[in-house]
Amino acid sequence: MTDAADRTMESSELTPAQRLDPPDPRLIEAGIVTIHDIETLQACVAYENANHQRVHILRRLDCRAATLRRSED
Repeated sequence: MTDAADRTMESSELTPAQRLDPPDPRLIEAGIVTIHDIETLQACVAYENANHQRVHILRRLDCRAATLRRSED
């Protein structure tokens, strides 16, 4: 991937707030399943803990973490 493509991908990344507080709550799942790295997942967990502490969202993030760990093996 080129540097320009890397920058485009970085600039299009969603923030934790965009992933976990979208205008339509049905989009939360999409925000979670499109997390592809542990760093983004950790940022989302930190955001959720600091702002809402919704247990069902934290459980879903934990499941996504397990999926990411399995894919790294």
